[in-house]
Amino acid sequence: MPALETGIPLWQLIKHATQWLTNLNRANNKRKLESISALREVVLAARATSVYVQHINNAGIRSHQTEAQLTERWTQLGYTLEDLGIHKLAKRCHVSGTFWYNPTQADQDFLEKADIGLQRMQTLANSMLQTLK
Repeated sequence: MPALETGIPLWQLIKHATQWLTNLNRANNKRKLESISALREVVLAARATSVYVQHINNAGIRSHQTEAQLTERWTQLGYTLEDLGIHKLAKRCHVSGTFWYNPTQADQDFLEKADIGLQRMQTLANSMLQTLK
C-alpha cells in the first residue's frame, strides 16, 4: 500500500486527533448530563401531575391553567427526550401532553395501550437514571 502524504507534520495530526477525542468525550459527557436532567424532569412532571389528579379527585375542581401547564411540560419533555434519542419515553410524554390538552376527550382504550401511567413513567425514568449513573 502506498504511503499517504498529506503535507501536514505528524505531530499536528496527532494534536488534532487528540483534540477531536477530547471534544468527543466532552460531547458524550454533556449528552449524558442532558439525559440525566431530562429524566429527572420526567419524575418531577409525573409527581406534579399526580398532585393535580389528587386535587381533582378530592376537590372535584379542574384548572384550565394547570392543564395548560401540564400540556406544555409533557410536550416539551417529549421533544427533549426525542432529541436525546430516548424515544419510548418521549412518545409517552407526547401522549401525556396530548391528553392534558383535552382530558375530557381522551380515548381510555388508547391511553391504556399507550402505557402512560404516572407510576410507570417514573419507574422507566428512574431505571434509565440508574443506568446512566
